[in-house]
Amino acid sequence: MKKLTVFLLALSSAGTLCAQWFGMPTPGVPRTDDGRVDMTAAVPRGADGKVDLSGLWVPVDARGSFFEAANIQDWARDAMAAAESDFYRNDPRFACLPSGPSTLPAGASVGGMRRFVQHPDMLAELRYDMSYRQIFTDGRELEEEPLLPTWGGYSVGHWEGDTLVVDSNGYNDLTWLSREGLPHTEQLLISERYTRNDFGHLTLEVEYQDPGTFIRPVQATIDLEFRADTELLEIICNESATGQQHYSGSLEEAQEQVVEIPAATLENYVGTYQGIWLGNMITTEFLVEDGELVLIRSPRYSDTGGNTGSARYTLVALSQNAFDCSCGLGFVFHTDDSGKATEVDEVHVSGSWPFVRVD
Repeated sequence: MKKLTVFLLALSSAGTLCAQWFGMPTPGVPRTDDGRVDMTAAVPRGADGKVDLSGLWVPVDARGSFFEAANIQDWARDAMAAAESDFYRNDPRFACLPSGPSTLPAGASVGGMRRFVQHPDMLAELRYDMSYRQIFTDGRELEEEPLLPTWGGYSVGHWEGDTLVVDSNGYNDLTWLSREGLPHTEQLLISERYTRNDFGHLTLEVEYQDPGTFIRPVQATIDLEFRADTELLEIICNESATGQQHYSGSLEEAQEQVVEIPAATLENYVGTYQGIWLGNMITTEFLVEDGELVLIRSPRYSDTGGNTGSARYTLVALSQNAFDCSCGLGFVFHTDDSGKATEVDEVHVSGSWPFVRVD
């Protein structure tokens, strides 16, 4: 059996572990008496009086009809299921290609951190994968039918009061809309509304229109937070000459060679476990359904947000205590003398992260 090669974190973890200059405070940031960033301080403005969106931002929550499967056409849902089956190996970022619009709702652990650099005539968006986006605010208009579709599309913006409104088109159909493999067509139109509520909080409202993918236009509301005292470092995905060739196998192949585990053993794994991964508290709940172990992880591993704070994943037994997960990770249970699990390791490329039973 081609065992799942859990290297998703090789790319994604660097999106979170992006702080190198820990001792260098971000200049010009309002702070409280104890030196912390005053996230509720007044909204900064540029010399032209416009709200200044400059800085390092990361989504912390996302919700809306964009995440509801009922709004997605059958072919696109089938494509998402196929992407999950292949452990998302065809994510453009794993092929060293631009992520395109999938970065909009993506959290820090999957490349969603971004830096805005604002100029009166343009807002530049810098991304972890060395790609960039230009949002022109100089009065130009979008072409109705761009001659050359691109990975990042074409974007223009204008201000409506203190909200920056951005309209984009001209996307090719080679990117995803989410880290969960949601495809789109070249008919895609995206409208964004950026409202900086105070110094540290930004609300992004997005509308997606794509009659080739969605049954109706869908929306997402994305909450972003300012990140100070850290930097956005580059990630070069093809530095390893052999990394991609080991990304093999599929969920179906694993299921064909699944190891049978007694029901009593599975029951010993049922429970809730908690631990820290990349500075975040992770809760994993394991249940037995129809004789198989399933995982509910909070937050979801893809870290793309959604209308729930958790996600359900399929587990495939590799041995009596080790499992592959459709999320692209491995899980290994450790038991006491009675056989009851006391701890589970969530296995990433970076190593095993121990989660302790809490129920």
